[in-house]
Amino acid sequence: MSDLPTPQAGRPADSLSPGKTPPDTTQAELARERDRLRLLLEVNNAVVSNLELPDVFAVISAFCRDLLGHEYTSLALMDKESPGKIRLHAVDFPSGKHLLREEMVFPLDQVPSGQAIESRQPVRFDRESLERMATEGARLLLAEGLISGVCLPLLTRNTVLGTLNLASSRPEAFSDADIELLGQVAVQFAIALENALAYCEIEDLKNRLAEENLILVDEMRSGYQFEEMVGESAALQHVLRQVETVAPTGSSVLLLGETGTGKERVARAIHNLSPRSKGPFVKINCAAIPAGLLESELFGHEKGAFTGAVAQKVGRFELAEQGTIFLDEVGDIPLELQPKLLRVLQEQEFERLGGSRTIRVNTRVVAATNRDLPAMVAGKQFRSDLYYRLNVFPIRVPPLRERTDDIPLLVRFFAQMYSRRMNRNIETIPSESMDALVRYPWPGNVRELENLIERAVILSPGTVLRVPIAELRGMDAPAPSPSATLEEMEREHILQTLRESKWKLSGPGGAAPRLGLKRTTLQSRMKKLGIEKS
Repeated sequence: MSDLPTPQAGRPADSLSPGKTPPDTTQAELARERDRLRLLLEVNNAVVSNLELPDVFAVISAFCRDLLGHEYTSLALMDKESPGKIRLHAVDFPSGKHLLREEMVFPLDQVPSGQAIESRQPVRFDRESLERMATEGARLLLAEGLISGVCLPLLTRNTVLGTLNLASSRPEAFSDADIELLGQVAVQFAIALENALAYCEIEDLKNRLAEENLILVDEMRSGYQFEEMVGESAALQHVLRQVETVAPTGSSVLLLGETGTGKERVARAIHNLSPRSKGPFVKINCAAIPAGLLESELFGHEKGAFTGAVAQKVGRFELAEQGTIFLDEVGDIPLELQPKLLRVLQEQEFERLGGSRTIRVNTRVVAATNRDLPAMVAGKQFRSDLYYRLNVFPIRVPPLRERTDDIPLLVRFFAQMYSRRMNRNIETIPSESMDALVRYPWPGNVRELENLIERAVILSPGTVLRVPIAELRGMDAPAPSPSATLEEMEREHILQTLRESKWKLSGPGGAAPRLGLKRTTLQSRMKKLGIEKS
């Protein structure tokens, strides 16, 4: 093994005198010089255009092999975890026996790379020097049939990062001119290596910061598990208790309720509280997609499955792998598509439209509807077996008129949210406006209330929320007369709720839960207002 501090610019001169050099020799040297310059240019381009270390190494290894005809190239880096040792970071040896593999670690005094690192100069090795070394690293090189090679230190301004190593099964495979050229390659490679390592360090820091941020977000959310589910009424708390019960189980859930009650938010809460929370939450509105395209959206299609299917499409069930799929308006799924949905629920498998390969998925289904599915089953509009499979754990999401105690909280929540978005400063809400909002029956539920408050923020240039109460009158309930007192409006509202509940005060569907009141509180108000069952 020998140091090469000052390699010669070319091979030793021939015995021919100047002027006597055959023309074909001159042409060969020119061609060889052209190839060397091309190698340096290609290496430079690879260094400039790539930040990923494996890509740079692959380009340099390929070009060196084309020019020099050697078999083995490797990148060895100083091991940060084990001082005094070097780690094989990348190996390009297609014809090898795989005795030398990536991530192998060697002491510096057991491999030729160690001498190159200590001397900061290129180091040649051959069969004799490897046999004298008599170490594990030397033995593996010989066992691979590598009997000549060179190790080039990768130098930066402050340290040695490692070595670029080339070896061959041919004796004396690398001339002085080859090593001089490889020294220039090593200089460029060291620059690329330093940039790539810095890039990797930055990416690691970014990933660590993102992980820490996720941990912080989880800690912040730990005391508020139901994102944007605002309210304290008994009706809503009953729903949230059901969510906490079913979320960890993985069972199918059917959300029942009128349009605009917040069924999607309940579905998200089920997903967030489940073991699948790190997986995707994929939603699809079955009523918003034409019946002819719904199968493709749910299950995907193969290229050429129908006119216009120019490429393969992955369906929503595949996208929801290891997560939750939310089937909104499930009652609108066509009858002919329901058996395929039933199979997914029972067997967790399906075929893409136009395909024959069975695809297995691990996906939880949460469905929602505002339709009367039992009536649809009786009318042969919905399969009974699919209904029973979806209805494993039904949750009824109450309409807003059954949780009137939550209306002030929702009004404040939406007012703050939209005032921040619109850079407004809403500080107060008139009590008359709040009373009117509490007494309105809200046929559009929370969605209608949210839209009204957004419009109110737009109409409010100052600090007072101007609610367009007049817009609510005449829509779904008779508006109170301008001269009606608050007591009269309250009496009429309680009477209307009692009639709708058939004068049932408590329990499911009773007037007290609908009004968001305790049974004793409702009885006290009825007595005060003179309300009696006729």
